[in-house]
Amino acid sequence: MKRPFTVDAGSHVLEPVDLWQNYLEPRYRDRAIFIRDTPEGEELVADGEVIMRGRLSALGGVDCNPLELMANPRLSYLHGCPRASMETNARIQLLDDWGIDAGIIFPTIGILWDKEDDPELAMAWARAYNNWQMDFAAPSKGRIVPIAHVPLYDPELAVTELKRCLKLGFKGMFLAPERVMGKRPSHPDFDPLWTLLQEANLPVCMHLIVRFRQQVGLAGPGWYDSGKENNFVFSFGLGGTMQLIPAVSSMVCDGLFDRFPRLKLLVVEAGAGFAAYVMDRLDEKYDRFGHGSPMKLKPSEYFRRNLWYTMNP
Repeated sequence: MKRPFTVDAGSHVLEPVDLWQNYLEPRYRDRAIFIRDTPEGEELVADGEVIMRGRLSALGGVDCNPLELMANPRLSYLHGCPRASMETNARIQLLDDWGIDAGIIFPTIGILWDKEDDPELAMAWARAYNNWQMDFAAPSKGRIVPIAHVPLYDPELAVTELKRCLKLGFKGMFLAPERVMGKRPSHPDFDPLWTLLQEANLPVCMHLIVRFRQQVGLAGPGWYDSGKENNFVFSFGLGGTMQLIPAVSSMVCDGLFDRFPRLKLLVVEAGAGFAAYVMDRLDEKYDRFGHGSPMKLKPSEYFRRNLWYTMNP
């Protein structure tokens, strides 16, 4: 039998520590994201503000025990970064080792922080990452699949950047599972983005995020703030899925896929088991309250028609 074409749809890069210093436009260079070493340990800095201190090795700890890395704050970010996380040839070899034809890539540092109060700076950071991502992916001849990182704080800026990325050959757009300026992804302000992706027959890729100063999804303040003790089973087990379920469900229930029936949504790093439960739950409520709904079909039909899921090992 001919082996099917297989794509890894859930892996990340680990950005070089000087990515934004090298790729940002000169006028933003003094507001770069970077990592610096201090006597107290490494610091992740964005726009002159320390947003994470110590244990940065855990961000890059693909080949290491995460608990060991978290316990040793002196291990560096680069200590935990395998070559394949930021070197093209090593990434291609990793795909060969896995028996995978191609791989979508998502950011790591690039999704830790955004700049809601400064949309132009947020977009400059994204442009820098996207330009580096293209340089990382281009030599692979299609095996490394770039996905545009496009902040939505200013829809006009977002459309401009998505158009640029699609012209460069990007194969979709990253979407954070959160409201933006109080608006859900189904808000009409974002329709020009979904129009571009539907016309290009390329997916929206919704991936969980980590925000240090924002609450996402339906998880209220306090649920994932465990105080002195880190409960990784709870926070990593449920944090991402509890972000993605309300975000995905809102796009379905708000009628987004009636306006864009050919739009594809890829749901990443939440597993796939939740889908059957949510489909059943929403269908039952649709039977009760669907007369006032913008949906033309049962929710489960959109989950089958418009959504794809990654299953996590």
